[in-house]
Amino acid sequence: MPDPLERLLAHPPDLPVAAGLAAVTDAVRDHGTAVLLAPPGTGKTTLVPPALAADVGGRVVVTQPRRIAARAAAARLAHLLGEPVGRTVGYTVRGEQRLSAGTRVEMVTTGVLLRRLQRDAELRGTDAVVLDEVHERHLDADLTLALLVDVRANLREDLRVVAMSATVQAERTAAVLGGAAPSPVVSVPGALHPVHEVWCPAPRGVQPLDPRGVTPAFLDHVAACVRRALDDAAGDVLVFVPGAGEVTGLVRRLAGVDADVRPLHGRLSHREQDLALTAGPRRRVVVSTSVAESSLTVPGVRAVVDAGLAREPRTDHRRGLAGLVTVRVSRSGAVQRAGRAGREAPGTVYRCWSESDHARLSPHPLPEIATADLTAFALELACWGSPDGADLALLEPPPAPAMTAARTTLRALAAVDESGSVTARGRVMAGIGADPHLARALVDGAPLVGARRAAEVVAMLDADVRAPGGDLVAALRGLRRGGEEAREWSRTAGRLLDALPTTTTAPAAAEHRHPAAHRHPGADPGGRLTDDLAVGLVVALAHPERIARRRPGGTTYLMTSGTGAAFAPGEAALAGLPWVAVADADRGAGRSDATIRSAAPLDEALARDAAPSLLRERSTVTWVDGRVEARRTTSLGAIELAAETVARPPAHLVVDAVRQGLAQDGLAALPWTASAVALRRRLDLLHRVLGGPWPDVGDDALLAGLDLWLGPDLARIRRSADLARVDVVAGLRRLLPWPAAARLDELAPERVTVPSGSSIRLDYEPDQPVLAVRLQEVFGWRRTPRVADGRVPVLLHLLSPAGRPAAVTADLESFWTTGYPQVRAELRGRYPKHSWPQDPLTAVPARGVRRTGGTSST
Repeated sequence: MPDPLERLLAHPPDLPVAAGLAAVTDAVRDHGTAVLLAPPGTGKTTLVPPALAADVGGRVVVTQPRRIAARAAAARLAHLLGEPVGRTVGYTVRGEQRLSAGTRVEMVTTGVLLRRLQRDAELRGTDAVVLDEVHERHLDADLTLALLVDVRANLREDLRVVAMSATVQAERTAAVLGGAAPSPVVSVPGALHPVHEVWCPAPRGVQPLDPRGVTPAFLDHVAACVRRALDDAAGDVLVFVPGAGEVTGLVRRLAGVDADVRPLHGRLSHREQDLALTAGPRRRVVVSTSVAESSLTVPGVRAVVDAGLAREPRTDHRRGLAGLVTVRVSRSGAVQRAGRAGREAPGTVYRCWSESDHARLSPHPLPEIATADLTAFALELACWGSPDGADLALLEPPPAPAMTAARTTLRALAAVDESGSVTARGRVMAGIGADPHLARALVDGAPLVGARRAAEVVAMLDADVRAPGGDLVAALRGLRRGGEEAREWSRTAGRLLDALPTTTTAPAAAEHRHPAAHRHPGADPGGRLTDDLAVGLVVALAHPERIARRRPGGTTYLMTSGTGAAFAPGEAALAGLPWVAVADADRGAGRSDATIRSAAPLDEALARDAAPSLLRERSTVTWVDGRVEARRTTSLGAIELAAETVARPPAHLVVDAVRQGLAQDGLAALPWTASAVALRRRLDLLHRVLGGPWPDVGDDALLAGLDLWLGPDLARIRRSADLARVDVVAGLRRLLPWPAAARLDELAPERVTVPSGSSIRLDYEPDQPVLAVRLQEVFGWRRTPRVADGRVPVLLHLLSPAGRPAAVTADLESFWTTGYPQVRAELRGRYPKHSWPQDPLTAVPARGVRRTGGTSST
């Protein structure tokens, strides 16, 4: 009986790639690797694997980025062979397998191959691997490519590897895949029919996106473009929208058109997917996500309507949020989508944006490694024995901040140790075949809520099931009632249950077990947590950083990560509950709080159990309204659970608080006596005039050196009243330089003795020292006194007998000559009992009224 693969290759379908098959097999035979560059629709997924299998005489494993693509590729090739799926051609996707002992070509998702490599790095029983659609740059595809290069270099030199790409970046892949020398690149030109472009920008005022996602008005516009395509073009219409929610919304808007409207996305049942991928008796409108962009064949399409939007992973490490965001499609993505209209005949693409907008699109989509949450990626690296991936041939290195965040998460989950090496618990989690957060929820949730319930909740989270009103408990009850969506969920739950170890090998699981669950207020009479709290607990185990408590007196929440969150308007099913576990929240573009998309009820006791690593008890001493406030707090991440006042807090915390308070409120908070102010001003003058070693006593300098001059006093503070007893004068004196300090009174004296014998305080104003003295007390003083080693004259405020300034001068000699006669003339009649000599330089100074003797005042 002839080999079915040989029979197919002897008379291949009329596909462009047929002309390049010999070049591919020759390159693989000579070099062990090859890169095939061919546009979508050239038949590379259909013909290259059979050619390679026939050449190597063994089994070929072909990766596809999505389950729907793996199933469809296997079905198409099996149809060409005239066989059922599972004989010569089969597939393996998560939770489903159709193979036999005679299978030669196996279609798998990239994740399935990654699991195989981790279990058996030599890939025993596999002779060649074909990596399809590598241009999409999915994270697991980049990693799988790197691991295969490592396997070829160290374990299986005979393993053939072919990478197939639809873009001109194939040379980069060839350089990585080839190792020491680049892999040969085989180019196959496409044979697409011409595609006419029609620009269909939205009406004025209609925006594609707002903070909540794709706007209803824009979906109305896309629906109008579909109706136009049905009127203008022949054949089926393929519509691209970003996500499953938009698929559903557009299908609803197209009700009543003269065509069969078929949704297409990864959440649908096999039957619904097959309906979208099979030509029918009537015209069809296939409304699809990006799954149909390059890895699927949708027959009969003559027109493409492109909404111009795509979903890409984004991670906000600051807020602790990761998920998919809606962005503008790239130009290369738009070209691939348009090409779907020209696979079988000339076609038309209707682009829901303007030609000028098209010019501003980014050339290519960002690779997932640059934007995605890298927690699962980091766990795979740890399991492979390369925690940082530095020795692997990655197309580009992962961003350092994202890897740091991923390793921190894995350490918190006890999946890796401090060195980054995988733990036994980490291997269990990796073997679950789910995101590490969900794997942790399954492993730790099973002993708390029961293995079946834990698997059901994790399967629901893994499928990203739409929760009515954001209520995941309602979503779980809906799945249990059955339906199309429930079948896939049930299969996933069964697979997760089978993957769960019969005995817990995770050492941290016991730490999360709820104490005396049967006494919990949320337990049913049988001692089990109700579904409401069971779902909340599993969600909290998956995402402890998203445990949230309602803020006092409001409707918004604070998550343990420190991010604020609120339910979307109109989704009031859970709004107002004291505690919730958030499964999905977007980054809240343009808003201070994130928007909660799905959550489940929780309480404080379960929150503590779900996130024991976030529990903190600490003493805090802060400066509040000019006083020291000491509290002992218990917190779950950023959420404060309890607080009490501490009578005698630790001294170092008090010092820190006072330091922060003084930096915040300024030095005025200290008890500045007149003596302290005077001393500071004296030191300030000497520093400004003489410089070192006299200290800088400005605000900035004193705050910076607080420990140096006030350290001993701050250490004795226990409450705000103690601050009032700080001796600022003593503190300033600690700054005095030795031995220059002995000259302080000489260089900046506190008092000056005037000719009358009085000792008068010198006021050190910021600009110049001032001496306020009665005019009669300085008779005979010929020159102005000076300070700071004679460099700064004192500003004399010469007072009248009533104590009012009669003259202000820093040049006493000039004053006696020019100013005094005028002052004498003005005041002698007003104060006749006081001395007003004509010659003040020879007059006897007097403290009070001069009644007799002395120099005549006439």
